[in-house]
Amino acid sequence: MTRENVILKTPRLSFVMWDESDAGLVQQLHSTMATTRYLSGYAPWSLGKAEERLRGWFEEQARDGTTKYKLLAEDGSFVGRAGISRFRSEEFELGYSLREEAWGKGLATEAASALVDWFFERKLASGFIAFTHPENTASQRVLRKIGMRERGPIQIDGMPGLAFELTADRRSAEL
Repeated sequence: MTRENVILKTPRLSFVMWDESDAGLVQQLHSTMATTRYLSGYAPWSLGKAEERLRGWFEEQARDGTTKYKLLAEDGSFVGRAGISRFRSEEFELGYSLREEAWGKGLATEAASALVDWFFERKLASGFIAFTHPENTASQRVLRKIGMRERGPIQIDGMPGLAFELTADRRSAEL
């Protein structure tokens, strides 16, 4: 890992831009029902879908200066993805997905918290949203821990969800 591709660093994680050869990692991340049950499509990702998402992340980074980044542990191993990107072109959206082996270790909270600081320091927008499946209580806990408030129900590709939001004003009031 070269220093140039590190976007953000936390005590246990590095956020780096993807390489063109990373579609296999993306597919591996979303290769089980456990890791896809709360995502639209409700099914493990094909290599084609992983390649499509990877192309989208490159486009988002070039256009907006932010996307979903590759997450690496201290030892350089692949942990998952996390970042903030455009949702339906209107708003920015926080999203993360970790490999099953990384669940329950506080890494999602660490990643999401670092992204909040990074996003507002860069002044990309006055706020952002996040959403979870209504049954994904672990992710909802993470969003609440980082200061997000529930905004209400949302439908994404026919899938039910709960939307959360965090604004710079609300964040400043809590600091």
